[in-house]
Amino acid sequence: MSEHGRPQVSQKTGLSIIWLIPLVTAIVGGWLAVRTLIDQAPTATITFNTAEGIQAGKTAIKYKSVEIGIVEEIRFAEDFDHVELTVTFNEGMEQFLRRNTRFWVVRPQFSLRGVSGIGTLLSGSYIEIDPGPGAPQNHFIGLEEIPLVTRDDAGTAITLVTNDLGSLAGGSPIYYQGLLAGEVLGYELGSDAQSIYIHAFIRDPYDQLVRGNSRFWNVSGLDVSMGADGVEVKTASLQALMFGGLSFETPSTLEAVNADIENLIFTLYPDHDVIDEEAYTRKLRFVMYFNSSVRGLNPGAPLEFKGIQIGKVLDVKLEFNSQETSFRIPVLVEIEPDRIVDRTAEPDSSAAVMLQTLVDRGLRARLSTGSLLTGQLYVELNMYPGTEAVYAGDNTTPHPELPTIPGAFEAMTESVQNFVSKLETVDVEAMGENILGILSGANELLNTAESEQTVTDLQASMRALKNILKNVESANLEETILSANTVLVNLNQTLTMIDGVLTPNSPLQYNILQVTSELEETARALRSLVEMLERQPQAIIFGREAAAGDENE
Repeated sequence: MSEHGRPQVSQKTGLSIIWLIPLVTAIVGGWLAVRTLIDQAPTATITFNTAEGIQAGKTAIKYKSVEIGIVEEIRFAEDFDHVELTVTFNEGMEQFLRRNTRFWVVRPQFSLRGVSGIGTLLSGSYIEIDPGPGAPQNHFIGLEEIPLVTRDDAGTAITLVTNDLGSLAGGSPIYYQGLLAGEVLGYELGSDAQSIYIHAFIRDPYDQLVRGNSRFWNVSGLDVSMGADGVEVKTASLQALMFGGLSFETPSTLEAVNADIENLIFTLYPDHDVIDEEAYTRKLRFVMYFNSSVRGLNPGAPLEFKGIQIGKVLDVKLEFNSQETSFRIPVLVEIEPDRIVDRTAEPDSSAAVMLQTLVDRGLRARLSTGSLLTGQLYVELNMYPGTEAVYAGDNTTPHPELPTIPGAFEAMTESVQNFVSKLETVDVEAMGENILGILSGANELLNTAESEQTVTDLQASMRALKNILKNVESANLEETILSANTVLVNLNQTLTMIDGVLTPNSPLQYNILQVTSELEETARALRSLVEMLERQPQAIIFGREAAAGDENE
């Protein structure tokens, strides 16, 4: 109060202490709310097509066989097309609820691929979780089938493209040299409605073998082929036979190969033979003409040179010439020159020039039987020096012609036909009459009296020979051998004396030579005398000199 009894009023600045009460209340309430949210277990909703095997309050959520949550509620979606599960997780499981997390129901399943979920027969079905990366999320769409690959599986996902899926499906195996290396995850049709993209997974450590030059081919089912080599049956495994399968290889090369395959799309080939064919880029086409039957020769039949395939048959047709009323069979073949390695060829020489050189030296084509069981034919190229190059074409085709010769079976058939033709010219009746005459003469000869006498004499001779042998057996063989030895010694001495007489340096030989020389001189003298008497016959009466004088007069 003032001095005059009046109260003095003063105004205080700042907040009043009474405002502290609601402020403290607000802070405590906020802390309690945050604490409640923190302590509350995380929840999420999962959508499935059906709630088969799922029970509210009983079906657990498991990760690696550890229970981390439970299904609290099951209800229909607004459109009644599927069901929604409300799931409560244990505290600290918030990091599992990400965009790429997957859920699926584990229940007993029996199929041709095997049996899974046997343990749930007693414990009941449960929901498995496969945590994935991404932003936090509370609503998920569950998988209707158990995934083939989870985040824990080490390996690499790849994509392949093909025009024919065949019997491939999710779970089809992938092999590397016969070893199980991965499986097919799924497939989808491309935007062009022609290509089919196959998603696959190669497990560790086989994924390290996949490179940019790796080649994949289909090994599904049972590959049964019937060709010139006979019947061939191939299959990778029983599993591939039933569910389809793939196989791959990575060729060794000196060139740099891309090891980053994440964004690559590999081509899936129908079989490994197609890969081998595409390895040879150069192809030359030729036409051949055959006059004989080509039954068993089909497109795709091999073209071989000395037992090595260097090409194949592309087409077989039948042509008719109405003017000449004749037929011919052109066979279009394809030769892959890269299959033939010429170590001496010049760098600029072409394969066509090389083949023409071989034709000039006797290269010919003919049909051969590849399998007697199937009757399949193939075209055989070989060198036949000295054979004439016969061309049947008329230069109307755009492809060069290779000369042909008759096949082995055709040549044998022609030889048989020629033999039969010659056999038909033989007079069988005359030959039969001659044979009958010979047999009749032999019969008369054997039945004559002279023949009977001959047989009698032969029997007597055999009896005499038998008596001689008996005498030899009864004689003293030792005395006979000694006597024979003495005779041989005397014979040896006689031959020695004859050899001495006949030796060129022996006196007898010298005397014989002298007598021979004198006889030659005597013969010359007689020849001169005869010639003189022919000229001068009067010399016998008047003498040689008078005859000579008369001639001079």
